[in-house]
Amino acid sequence: MSDSKYFTTTKKGEIYELKADLNSDKKEKKKEAVKKVIASMTIGKDVSSLFPDVVNCMQTDNLELKKLVYLYLMNYAKSQPDMAIMAVNTFVKDCDDTNPLIRALAVRTMGCIRVDKITEYLCEPLRKCLKDEDPYVQKTAAVCVAKLFDINPQLVEDQGFIDQLKDLLTASNPMVVANAVAALSEISEASPTGSALFDLNSQTINKLLTALNECTEWGQIFILDSLANFTPKDEKEAQSICERVTPRLAHANAAVVLSAVKVLMKFMEMMDPSGDYIDTLVKKLSPPLVTLLSAEPEVQYVALRNINLIVQKRADILKHEMKVFFVKYNDPIYVKLEKLDIMIRLASQGNIAQVLAELKEYATEVDVDFVRKSVRAIGRCAIKVEQSAERCVSTLLDLIQTKVNYVVQEAIVVIKDIFRKYPNKYESIIATLCENLDTLDEPEARASMIWIIGEYAERIDNADELLESFVEGFQDENSQVQLQLLTAVVKLFLKRPQNTQELVQSVLTLSTQNSDNPDLRDRGYIYWRLLSTDPAAAKNVVLAEKPLISEETDLIEPTLLDELICYIGSLASVYHKPPSAFVEGRTSTRRALPQRSAGSGSASPEPEPASPQNQPETTVIPTNQAPVNDLLGDLLNLDLGPSNQQFMSPVPQAPPQQQDSSSFDLLGGGLDSLLGGPVPQQSAPPPAASAPAGNLGVLGDLFGVGSGAGQYVAPKEVWLEAPKCKGLELKGTFAKRNNNYYMDMTFTNKAMQQMSGFAIQLNKNSFGLMPAHALNITSPLNANQQIDVPLQLVISAAHMQRMDPLMNLQVAIKNSIDVFYFSCLVPMYLFYASEGNMDKRYFLQSWKDIPGQNEMAFVINNINMTTDEIQEKLAKSNVFTVAKRHVEGQDMLYQSMKLVNNVEILAELKVQPGNPTLNLAIKSKVVDVAASVHHSYNLIMQG
Repeated sequence: MSDSKYFTTTKKGEIYELKADLNSDKKEKKKEAVKKVIASMTIGKDVSSLFPDVVNCMQTDNLELKKLVYLYLMNYAKSQPDMAIMAVNTFVKDCDDTNPLIRALAVRTMGCIRVDKITEYLCEPLRKCLKDEDPYVQKTAAVCVAKLFDINPQLVEDQGFIDQLKDLLTASNPMVVANAVAALSEISEASPTGSALFDLNSQTINKLLTALNECTEWGQIFILDSLANFTPKDEKEAQSICERVTPRLAHANAAVVLSAVKVLMKFMEMMDPSGDYIDTLVKKLSPPLVTLLSAEPEVQYVALRNINLIVQKRADILKHEMKVFFVKYNDPIYVKLEKLDIMIRLASQGNIAQVLAELKEYATEVDVDFVRKSVRAIGRCAIKVEQSAERCVSTLLDLIQTKVNYVVQEAIVVIKDIFRKYPNKYESIIATLCENLDTLDEPEARASMIWIIGEYAERIDNADELLESFVEGFQDENSQVQLQLLTAVVKLFLKRPQNTQELVQSVLTLSTQNSDNPDLRDRGYIYWRLLSTDPAAAKNVVLAEKPLISEETDLIEPTLLDELICYIGSLASVYHKPPSAFVEGRTSTRRALPQRSAGSGSASPEPEPASPQNQPETTVIPTNQAPVNDLLGDLLNLDLGPSNQQFMSPVPQAPPQQQDSSSFDLLGGGLDSLLGGPVPQQSAPPPAASAPAGNLGVLGDLFGVGSGAGQYVAPKEVWLEAPKCKGLELKGTFAKRNNNYYMDMTFTNKAMQQMSGFAIQLNKNSFGLMPAHALNITSPLNANQQIDVPLQLVISAAHMQRMDPLMNLQVAIKNSIDVFYFSCLVPMYLFYASEGNMDKRYFLQSWKDIPGQNEMAFVINNINMTTDEIQEKLAKSNVFTVAKRHVEGQDMLYQSMKLVNNVEILAELKVQPGNPTLNLAIKSKVVDVAASVHHSYNLIMQG
């Protein structure tokens, strides 16, 4: 008889009968009773009252009964934590059982019972099971460590379980290795930093590749994901790994295939693009990706989203597989749209005829959204493949003749883009477009048609009449249409000024006097003033030659694309967004594809092994455990009066370390010249001596801060706006003078009454900044009066608390009228110490020692300076250039900084002469500082 009998309707009084059966001396009766309990639990009936009776059944040799009891325990332990402790002794005893299945079952169950009181009893049995001689027990224990980490991370670290997991990576059984990798990956993902917990070297990689062939499919996925995080030392090693990963492309599980594709896509970056091996890999990657498209629609969609990324990076992989992306009649709409997008990406001169025939067919479908996308796709083909433009325009005209409203409107939108791409080539079709003017009811289509009329007004005899028909309903039009209509009428006036004056006057009046839209009003005023003051200038501005539109306007930005390639097979590759964009609290560092050589990437050159440096221990900004809410956190709880102001003496630090600047050869052979010779030692500073409290004059010396002479000071910005702060306007900036920090403020009273009783309070912040004294505003501030107030700041360890963003400073200002709150960003360059100038050798060794995951890449725009000017400007703010190289037509500046709390920051700045865009790579053991350092570079160089 099947077990379905246990799920039949329960009768009254059954709990009492079950209780009696559970305490029966007969084993079969006990087992039947436990099965009934589990069945009741499964259908949602509360059987928690039987907890002690079920627990008593644990003392059995019957494996089936023990499994059932453990299942019950996992379900009810959280609601009955005190009762669950009764089972601990049995768990511990079962972990020493002679049967490995029972040992594994016990440790698995203990890991699934998420009760804090039980976790401390789990440690010893878990430690034994991790060293068990049976691989089945070991692999179960490995997963249990990850579960325990989820419950109590600190306990796992204190008990050394992570080190034991690392030891399992060298186990002989592939399943044990796979589970160890899976557990370490899960723990890494769950940790606050998200950094890798185990170092991948050639020996470990070889072990993982061996295990890859024999473990389960999910184990293979974890191993492949770990391999993707490894950077081979050279092209030969990359090829060797690819050879052993390639067979995974034939796996039946789509997740394994995508993980293998990810590894191959990453390692291909390290290989010679013109080499034969790349061609071989490209041929091997195509069939598995095509096979994924024969799966169910949901898997197809995931595969298509990943393929979309792959073809943007390497279109040659699928360039001969266009037909597999043709839409089938029974495809869901989300699959159809994705296939359509990939078809455009793969379109080329060789297959465009095939693609256009398909798209024209799609444009006659019944699904409106799909038809619209298909018509737009024809336009994209015309823009992408110039040789096909005429055929595309002809196809669009055929579709317009169908007179289907939404088809006509989409066609007009894309024809506007074709006119932009190929000026003075297809304007003969304008007459056909004008015939459909009355049918346009969608804003984008109307705006496109108006643009065409305005742009080619000299070729359309009745352009003024056509535009007048739109002007009649100007007030009812969408803002997009209004803006386009305004510009088109001004274009018409500039081309035919004799008989269009009334029309332009009418539109300018409607735009400036009768409109609530600020964009429309502003544009109207600009045109009005241009036309009234200098018509020639107006002609040059409005009728200026337009830049050609881009061939591919929807390509993913290259840096983001490289990052997403590293996430193939995950949600990030489906959303086309990095994990930090959709996973709350995600702080892991940005992934990037490996570089083929040191000269082409941001990696530093490889020096000979350098001896370890004795450096002061890096002090990470502390995280205060108190809740961080907002400005009201502790500002409201403090008396802002000057009488209660507390002065905190700064924490004493080591004196500045002296370095011989003459040893630097900034304009010589660069870093490559440093590969020989002895490694200079940088000795650690002596322990700091205590300083008397309140000794503010030596603050800079205590923290190793230079005098700050010539250091950049950002212009003052508005911190409090008068309309929102009852007439008080506050502008301010931060500066460093004579080794002291200052908050330079300008108070302006724009109210009608006098202001007095000024006071200031700073919330706890990342660097512990607090006022050294009360605000120096002794006399009342009269109406319309302005006063400049410099406020000296000191650093107090007691006032430190990590902020988000890191340099955020929350401030409260009190006066006789009210208390006002605001927050601002303190520039990071304020805390760059004068002894941040590193020895070249030490810089190279530090760059190598800091993990690659800690490297963050940024772009700095609109910098019109020479390399020497950049060096000089940064040096004034204690950003020191350690060395300079000239590689492939660009200057590479290797720079170092040190914060006052001994956090060292390394940077590589790429400057291409004549190009205002700079590339900045930042490395530090404390990843959180990277964004603030980038911000400081921006401020200094653009100031």
